[in-house]
Amino acid sequence: MRRMPSGFRHAAIVGKYQARGIRPVLEEIAYFLVDRGLEVSFERDTASATGVTGFESLSPADMAKACDIAVVVGGDGTMLGIARELSRYGMPLVGINQGRLGFITDVPIGQYKEALAPMLAGDYEEEQRSMLEGDVWRDGERIFEGLSLNDVVVSRGATASMVELRVDIDGEFVANMRADGLIVASPTGSTAYALSAGGPILHPSIAGWVVVPIASHTLSNRPIVLPDRGEVVIGIVSGKDVSANFDMHNLASLIPGDQIKVRRSAHKVRFLHPRGWSYYATLRRKLRWYEGVV
Repeated sequence: MRRMPSGFRHAAIVGKYQARGIRPVLEEIAYFLVDRGLEVSFERDTASATGVTGFESLSPADMAKACDIAVVVGGDGTMLGIARELSRYGMPLVGINQGRLGFITDVPIGQYKEALAPMLAGDYEEEQRSMLEGDVWRDGERIFEGLSLNDVVVSRGATASMVELRVDIDGEFVANMRADGLIVASPTGSTAYALSAGGPILHPSIAGWVVVPIASHTLSNRPIVLPDRGEVVIGIVSGKDVSANFDMHNLASLIPGDQIKVRRSAHKVRFLHPRGWSYYATLRRKLRWYEGVV
């Protein structure tokens, strides 16, 4: 992490526009930024869905050209969506959580003024999070590609029986498993679906992935932590209604013989945090590790 000396000039606002009553909150934050001397634009879908008209609306690509910081208001899902869009441009993101504390939207909505004021002047801490990229291959042809901050999940359909998957790592056969599915998660994604499936938590600075079976038929199929330098290939051996999910992007109806190939992306996500931010404090609050402390 590092602290940067300079302030910002043009902020983009991205919101969880499906949330009821979010427009006043977004406009309040926008005018706060204007009062701090920043030019403000809204992400196009956010402006359209909420009816905000007093500010310029931009596509993610145009945001990256015009703005030098994005303020994301919502939850971790909102951040995941825009992080994938902006990671290729190196645009820094700060997350304001509306509701329960998120792992990657870490500024509580009630404290945004106290947190943002020094950050806008350049007093903040920055970290970069690695991402996954992958594609789906059928008969030698790529039929889908995706980018993930959290994870790539291969899983059975809602009403189907378990699937059988073949896992190869760096060209070497590792395992055949029968399970509800398999998760390949980044350190950021280790506190998402992978955690609920029994996987370990990886610190964001670790250059690794965690591969976690979902409800494996064989108890010896356990989570494994891998270096993120190579490629994980998941082959569909058998199963109906199998899908591959790249964060919020889903490809359904995979068939036996299809392969999902996962590797480290060249892009990283830049997160900005208030001074004094702590990853361990986030875990402590989110996972309630403080319970029992007098």
